[in-house]
Amino acid sequence: MTVKLDVKGFREIEKALAKLPASTAKGVAKRAMRAELKPVASMANALWPGADDDVFKVGSKVKGGQPQPKRGRSIVNLHVGAVNKPEAHLIEWGTGPRKHESGKYVGAVAPHAMLGPAWDANRHGMLEGLGARLWDEIAKTMARRAAKGK
Repeated sequence: MTVKLDVKGFREIEKALAKLPASTAKGVAKRAMRAELKPVASMANALWPGADDDVFKVGSKVKGGQPQPKRGRSIVNLHVGAVNKPEAHLIEWGTGPRKHESGKYVGAVAPHAMLGPAWDANRHGMLEGLGARLWDEIAKTMARRAAKGK
């Protein structure tokens, strides 16, 4: 799938973030990204068949055993994923017929999409929303730093 984007204003955001200390800039970016990804996690939780469970959360850490994203020193990565449900991907994509070595058939799981529809429903306005949230977070951070005299 190819997606074509025409993004304006992020160069100015990058320059504004560069004026902040690196750790502060990362915090600004994480807060803005977390706020933009929360609707995806909320919708995926609403689609989860377990009703009241908050299975999907926005996080920056990937569980052990999962492919680790390549991270540079200045890169901020967040993802929406199932925190305490290792079987979530099996429910999301389903499984084929499963059999024991003895030949006993133990069933199959039909796919029940949650994250896919949640992402599709929220991705279209995400970049514009992220830009607006980043500017808002930068302004709040600059105001806090000015009040402290930094």
